[in-house]
Amino acid sequence: MKTPHEKIEFLERMADGITSWIGSIPSLIIHTLLFITSFLLPVFGIVDVDKMLLVLTTVLSLEAIYLSILIQMSVNKSHEKIEDIQEDIEEISEDIEDIQEDIEEISEDLEEISEDIEEISEDIEDIQEDIEEINEDEDDDDHNERAKKTMLKSNVNSNKNEIRFLKDKIAELQHKIDELKKD
Repeated sequence: MKTPHEKIEFLERMADGITSWIGSIPSLIIHTLLFITSFLLPVFGIVDVDKMLLVLTTVLSLEAIYLSILIQMSVNKSHEKIEDIQEDIEEISEDIEDIQEDIEEISEDLEEISEDIEEISEDIEDIQEDIEEINEDEDDDDHNERAKKTMLKSNVNSNKNEIRFLKDKIAELQHKIDELKKD
């Protein structure tokens, strides 16, 4: 036995089918033939004109009532679908706003990283200048000076590695921004 929900679904499908059929060319042809037949019945003396008009008027009134109900059901269903679509659009808009905020944050992070890289590059240049000065001043200075020189070179290499890491991180973040923009 069908549940009440299944019965309602069946009736809704049937109403959709009837509404679709009523708006079709075959329906137009059948209605036209029925009207022509109705008006020809009194001409051939099969039915009295008053009786035919009374029956035709009653049938058309009932058909109009049912059609208006079926059409309103279709309108209601369409309205529900439109509301669902509007909710989906609102959710998508919120997601887009979130993505735009993320992109702005990533852009700010990239700017900060770029500034840090510039500062580090300047520090490296200063250190390299210091090393060059040390090299010029040092002919055969003591061991401590050589140790300082070695440490400075080590710091320069470390800073270079850090700059490479930051550049890679910027490239990675830029790639993520591009992907977010595509989405």
